Amino acid sequence: MATEILILEERMHHFVSKILIVILPLIAEAQRSQDKNELLNWCLDAKHHKTAPGPESSLFEQCTPWKNRSCCTEETTKKLHESNPYNFNYDHCPGKKMSEDCHRHFLQDHCFYECSPNVGPWVVSETRSWRKERYWKVPLCASDCQIWFNSCANDYTCTDNWSRNFDWINSTDKCSSGSKCRTNVCPKGATCQTIREIYGNAQTFCDTVWDNSWKYTNNSRPCMRLWFDGTGGNPNDAVAQYYAHIISGAATCTYSVLWYTFQLMAIWHFNYIM
Repeated sequence: MATEILILEERMHHFVSKILIVILPLIAEAQRSQDKNELLNWCLDAKHHKTAPGPESSLFEQCTPWKNRSCCTEETTKKLHESNPYNFNYDHCPGKKMSEDCHRHFLQDHCFYECSPNVGPWVVSETRSWRKERYWKVPLCASDCQIWFNSCANDYTCTDNWSRNFDWINSTDKCSSGSKCRTNVCPKGATCQTIREIYGNAQTFCDTVWDNSWKYTNNSRPCMRLWFDGTGGNPNDAVAQYYAHIISGAATCTYSVLWYTFQLMAIWHFNYIM
């Protein structure tokens, strides 16, 4: 019996070690940093972002709430409202113009992307011509998501994933510079439908529209506000602190937690097969 136990322990050790060899590098690669201060002051490595967050004397309209600590400049936020720095065409369905209310929410979403210093816990690497980083599955409050979806439900689109599915063509009339550029059009064969018809519900809309940048999250959990008035500070600071604390604390015990977790899995596994 003692010999059988020793053999089982050796097999368990080998089983767990092989899993950890695979899992640990993936965890290290997915999370860009475990330093709490760094996570709480993170500007994306992207086209229009500052290298570090700081105050701005003013920001434009929907981006104003971030002016005390921002990853964007006033010039960037003005371009968001008055021109089109990414040449993205929100009126991509022929004959359909996005409603003002829907467009306002997409502006707020874009302000968050350009200005928020609170995305560190969710930053991952990405290789694109205009950015090396993006955020992935940032917890968005369900109430904010629902308001956004309701505001856009009767507007039109032709695809669900706006980051991946559009075709991009050379154009002049949609370019902010007035010169030739590339802009998005509906994929060949796609049919324009209302956003309600394309997505079905708010959760699918928020999770999918920007390729999992957002994760629909119940308001009972720490979650980000898409927009806030700024008079009472930035409520997303506390949310970022919550998740950064988990990540920085987990960094010191990831190996041991995984080790004991997989040991329990291994015990179950080998008991089952024996």
